[in-house]
Amino acid sequence: MPDQPSEKSVLGPAAGFGVTFKAMFKKRLTEQYPEYKKPTAPRFHGRHQLNRHPDGLEKCVGCELCAWACPADAIYVEGADNRDDERYSPGERYGAVYQINYARCILCGLCVEACPTRALTMTNEYELADSSRQDLIFTKEQLLVGLTEGMVDSPHSIFPGADEGAYYRGEVTGAAPGTVRQERHAHEHEKEERS
Repeated sequence: MPDQPSEKSVLGPAAGFGVTFKAMFKKRLTEQYPEYKKPTAPRFHGRHQLNRHPDGLEKCVGCELCAWACPADAIYVEGADNRDDERYSPGERYGAVYQINYARCILCGLCVEACPTRALTMTNEYELADSSRQDLIFTKEQLLVGLTEGMVDSPHSIFPGADEGAYYRGEVTGAAPGTVRQERHAHEHEKEERS
């Protein structure tokens, strides 16, 4: 005797179609995304930014902890030593090369938690799509926050009479009067690359 279809198997597709028909005639709210952007939550994990001290020196010390903490291996950092004639951060080192590959980044925020100097934070910017993979690799220049009033672009010397600790205690509130950006000559840079 052939198996008779059970009542449950016959009603399964009908129940599924019922859900579909209910959804078809339900009033939906249409998002007007490109014209109207819905505000994000204050702690939304969006695009990263590299922060500066109040005088314009970079907070990143090139420790590479953010790259080690990244589960997607999306961050690449190369640290370098500061010199008296070229100082990018108040400490001994700075992040000479800093890249985040947004084709890999999962925006989890573990890199922000690992940063000991609060150099890396996340913004509310979420529009990161692009037409090529190469354009999804953000460099240090793209990630570094812009200058505000009282800042001088790095490299420049640290605030006179201050040490690295003074920056992290919040004692430096702006660039010292007369602070100017230190310029390197192109031929000096070429000599270093050759050696």
